Amino acid sequence: MPDNPVDDSEPLPAPRILPGPAHLWQYPAHDLIAWQPQGVLDDRLLDEIGEWLCTIEKASPPEKRFVDFSQLTEVALRTNHLFEFARKRAEQFAGITPVKSALFSKDWVGFGIARMYESLMRGTPIDVRAFRDRVTAAIWLDVPAEVLNLEDKPAHSH
Repeated sequence: MPDNPVDDSEPLPAPRILPGPAHLWQYPAHDLIAWQPQGVLDDRLLDEIGEWLCTIEKASPPEKRFVDFSQLTEVALRTNHLFEFARKRAEQFAGITPVKSALFSKDWVGFGIARMYESLMRGTPIDVRAFRDRVTAAIWLDVPAEVLNLEDKPAHSH
């Protein structure tokens, strides 16, 4: 008589919380890291993201990324800082397997920043796309759309 390890009420594999910024999920079954920054996206937070990305890229092969700007209360990035960040990311990532990175924002300011980053990263191994709708982002990342809702409670990785 088989034990029934499948829980039908939990159709998606549970994500894990990763060390790094708050509100970060890893979905190993989908090769996806999702992050939902909260509060103010400023130069300091952008630099922390860059440092964290370098750390995970050294530790394991690149995974697809989804960044959800829906919980930001303010965007206070200096444009020249975004240019510098994009240049650094392209240099740090050189020679590594290409990665897809979807940036989601319904807000026009967040979407504008995402589009600017998308254009700055064109021609690098980091394939960035800006989205105003999660379903389109999910199709592009080849993951189930419900995963990008980021509503599930991740388990802490130990």
